Amino acid sequence: MSTPRNLWANRLRTDFQAALGMTVVLACIPLFVSSPYSLGIVIISMYFAMLAMGWNLLAGFTGQFSLAPAAFAMLGAYTTGLLNFHLKTPLALGLPAAVLATAFIGWVLGRLILRLRGPYLALTTLSFAEIARVVISNSYEFTRGDRGLNVPTLMQSRVGYYYLFLAVLLFMLIGLYLLMRSKVGRFWLAIRDDSIGAETRGIDVVRYKTLAFALSCAMCGFAGALYGTFSQLVSPELGLLLQTGLVISMVVIGGIGTLSGPILGALLVYLSSEWLREIGGVQLIVFSALVILFARFFRTGIWGLITNWRPRDKSKSDAAREPT
Repeated sequence: MSTPRNLWANRLRTDFQAALGMTVVLACIPLFVSSPYSLGIVIISMYFAMLAMGWNLLAGFTGQFSLAPAAFAMLGAYTTGLLNFHLKTPLALGLPAAVLATAFIGWVLGRLILRLRGPYLALTTLSFAEIARVVISNSYEFTRGDRGLNVPTLMQSRVGYYYLFLAVLLFMLIGLYLLMRSKVGRFWLAIRDDSIGAETRGIDVVRYKTLAFALSCAMCGFAGALYGTFSQLVSPELGLLLQTGLVISMVVIGGIGTLSGPILGALLVYLSSEWLREIGGVQLIVFSALVILFARFFRTGIWGLITNWRPRDKSKSDAAREPT
């Protein structure tokens, strides 16, 4: 007889295998697509997939709603950019520094705010995100403000960058899968489902929430730093609330609390937004309507719809219609 833990492990394994299948498909795209513009669109989609995976770790697996994933991507990008601009630090050290800096900021901020719940946590992270963006925008002497900051590139090859982003995405995916199979992952799920019950059973709720928050911030920070080397320019626009809204819509549409949902949602939403850009600035309206629709009627997202759909067993249905 299957236990709830075994059922969860089976679902997680299926989810992970589907996400791996998506990365295999992504790996084949450069074999058929040679346009630098098209490859660039998919690269940016993978950047958003990293942000979506980081936010999903916090919201989908731990139950904490943050409005700062884009802000931490901005902070990671500026960490790498400022170290190179002022200290000539090579990217080989600047990229790990972005991870450490955003993880540290996330840990400190988490210790301060993760005793809050519901809208208070969301509003606090929103306030932090806006403060960080405004400070960077107004610090012209140090950050160059709204003019942006030039960042050196890791390589000139667009295909090389494509596979670098894919490798990082795969690394994050495997890391999350291993974490969710571990004791830490089970603690996160317990906190998400019933934080009071988890605390009464001896789980240090604030500690594990803070760990999830710091790891989520580090993932977003590294994604932002990597994106900065790809675009060769970072600006406060990386931390706009609109960017966070896009990340949240990707997770909700793809499937919150899953491994494959953020990747699927990021690809669908960003590629669709590029298509909608050609017919007018209606992306925000369309994706806002989709988020409302999925949140109201399809809370498990596209991945949930796929996994919950089962073809009806014809033999059983025929047998049910036979007279007794």
